[in-house]
Amino acid sequence: MTERLRWGILATGGISHLFTSDLKANGFDVRAVGSRSQAGADAFAAEFDIPNAHPSYEALACDPEVDAIYIGTPHPMHVANARLALEAGKHVLVEKPFTLNAAEAREIAELAASEGLLLLEAMWTRYLPHMVRIREIIAAGTLGEVRSLIADHTQKLTDDPAHRINALELGGGALLDLGIYPVSFAWDLFGAPSTIQSTATFKPTGADAQVAVVFGYDGGRIATSVSASDLKGPNVATVLGSDARIDIDSVWYTPTSFRVVDHHGDVLETYESEVVGRGMHFQAEAVERLVAEGNLTGDLLTLDESVAIMGTLDAIREQIGLRYPGE
Repeated sequence: MTERLRWGILATGGISHLFTSDLKANGFDVRAVGSRSQAGADAFAAEFDIPNAHPSYEALACDPEVDAIYIGTPHPMHVANARLALEAGKHVLVEKPFTLNAAEAREIAELAASEGLLLLEAMWTRYLPHMVRIREIIAAGTLGEVRSLIADHTQKLTDDPAHRINALELGGGALLDLGIYPVSFAWDLFGAPSTIQSTATFKPTGADAQVAVVFGYDGGRIATSVSASDLKGPNVATVLGSDARIDIDSVWYTPTSFRVVDHHGDVLETYESEVVGRGMHFQAEAVERLVAEGNLTGDLLTLDESVAIMGTLDAIREQIGLRYPGE
């Protein structure tokens, strides 16, 4: 069995609550939390029975009882937070999207390599059991030639201009927060797109509200996605092959069910997820396994791929005219 790492949680917002809840429910060693205030750290530590509560991210990074740090801040802060943790000698799992842009992604990737540490993007969907099974089905040739992906990630979120999803200074918008899921799924299936076509609508704050993307690939394969922060859709996905398809139920990027259906309409396989919690702990299992193996580049999601995905997101943003402050 892989030796447990001692985890530190950097930031105490909603995503950190979800991640830490899954870690605690699945037997991980959560040793410390860092917040911007002692009160915030104490409250989080009390909620999850964490022994060490730090009033700053710097103090968390310096904690000698921490081996790996999860970064749960908004994405414009990821590069600075990851740099802090890596320079302190910690392995890092940084919430998706990896950074704000590809330049920042390359910076921390190079730092991790120079420090001999693992840096992994927390694209937790990659590690969920139903996604593992989907890759097995595709590899077995059940679908025939896989030719297309259709996926949406559409939510009816707040219109409050100060909320993170609507604030450009916090990296707000549908693409980086929601669109990263179908974009990463397309990369998982097909790799780097050879062509990108994008269009978007915007909120009064300048944040993107809806983004539609079509990726083209050599051999005629296509991936299409729609992401939105102001509309609630089905949040399903379909992988289409020459012999069969996979229909992934809502919500496709969380633990869910799917069916493999051939071109006659016959169901070849039905899969139901059985996961304790939300399933965010599987990415932490990957971190611990990779560290134990001495694999600092990743496997299901490599560091190079995370950097390249940020380049794809940069290209989409250039097409739709979306820039963030300071870029």
